[in-house]
Amino acid sequence: MIETTPEDRRHLKTRTKLVHAGRHPSDQHGFVNTPVYRGSTVLFPTVEAFSKRTARFTYATQGTPTTAALETAWTELSGAAGTVLAPSGLAAITLALFAAVKAGDHILVTDAVYRPSRIFCDTVLRRMGVETTYYDPALGAAIESLIRPNTSVIFVETPGSQTFEVQDVPAIAELARAKKLCLILDNTWATPLLFPPHTRGADMAVEAGTKYLGGHSDLLIGLVSANADWFPRLRATFDAFSMCAGPEDVFLSLRGLRTLELRLKEAERQALDLARWLAARKEVAQVLHPAFPSCPGHIYWKRDFLGSSGLFSVLLQPCSPAALAAMLDGLKLFGMGFSWGGFESLVIPFDCRSYRSVTEWDPPGPALRFSVGLEDIEDLKADLDAGFARLRSTA
Repeated sequence: MIETTPEDRRHLKTRTKLVHAGRHPSDQHGFVNTPVYRGSTVLFPTVEAFSKRTARFTYATQGTPTTAALETAWTELSGAAGTVLAPSGLAAITLALFAAVKAGDHILVTDAVYRPSRIFCDTVLRRMGVETTYYDPALGAAIESLIRPNTSVIFVETPGSQTFEVQDVPAIAELARAKKLCLILDNTWATPLLFPPHTRGADMAVEAGTKYLGGHSDLLIGLVSANADWFPRLRATFDAFSMCAGPEDVFLSLRGLRTLELRLKEAERQALDLARWLAARKEVAQVLHPAFPSCPGHIYWKRDFLGSSGLFSVLLQPCSPAALAAMLDGLKLFGMGFSWGGFESLVIPFDCRSYRSVTEWDPPGPALRFSVGLEDIEDLKADLDAGFARLRSTA
């Protein structure tokens, strides 16, 4: 067997790339998977090699063969110039922002942003002298009116991970290029398989690999990919922080990579089925799913995305807190917990009124976010049907 190169894989289908990218069996005695390299110290054979740092790996904070395999594969899949790994999705977000800002800067961040990202901007970046303005995700290129002379970054999350507004990324990217700003995209919902971030104009793309890349709710990892203009600065920032992902988590992420498309397609199929079922129920006021025409920004999803994942929200009709608790507390197949993308289904109630600062959030009743897993869809419906019966019977 002849190992494929990135050039060989350029014209292959995504599923094939996922199987072969970042793998070099000939470097590991023919074994299929890159092993877990644990350690800190790398030995140099000579004084000259030590002085010139000529080795591929010089210290474990700069990488190992395990981390290099995932970085290489993700770079290829995302269409980037390079990738660095971080110990969590939030760590990846902070790393990207640290790479792009300096004291005295101003940044623009979508009002639908992941709440921990907002907290980082409002605390750590504020202490650094970086000011954040949150913008309506529906604005698109109209955010130009919010740009100041010291604006350095536009931070996009599409769709929003709770309220699912889809943004016009190509239009924002064109504006960012014209104004010489860095466009950072949180691409966790879609992954590069459903939204190729750098093709769409992102300078840096952040991914919480904890979700779909890992796929089994048993690891934490983040990835930041960057184009040729921004990767040197990203890499230098990473090296300065030594923000390293654990070797076991990297290995598990590589394993998850090989089945990513299959799992993502099944998540899409299951979630669309369940979302349509929920939309027909009298207890549901609205389904917030980017593939639904009623979802804010659906036209951009239809134009720019290659599919949908397994995460969406629903707005219920008005009901009491006791009725909602009766519904959720008695569920047997939907666990209540943060994150998404695992094999198991999850649901959480949320109310983002306290952490939206620009756009109004005024749902008719409680809001629920669903992550649809790999259980049989009819079993999931039956679990929710029983939950809705409890909701209706509770005052």
